[in-house]
Amino acid sequence: MKAIKCVVTHTDLFGGEANYGWANRFEFLPKNAESQHSVVRQAKALAGMTGVKADTENYGDSFTIRPRGYNQVIFVEFE
Repeated sequence: MKAIKCVVTHTDLFGGEANYGWANRFEFLPKNAESQHSVVRQAKALAGMTGVKADTENYGDSFTIRPRGYNQVIFVEFE
């Protein structure tokens, strides 16, 4: 079985849309790729958003995490 790699992009928002005025990118191999909760927690930890409540949108092959109270967004894509 091939390992799934997650690519995380953490960036700012302008007008509610991703602005990419700055962007931090990370990659990781999820400990439990079948669990959305596990992948989201690992992505938030890499982005420095541990403990921040967020709304998550699942698109099947990617997640969008929108931390509440921040003008930032975290994209998680699977490769």
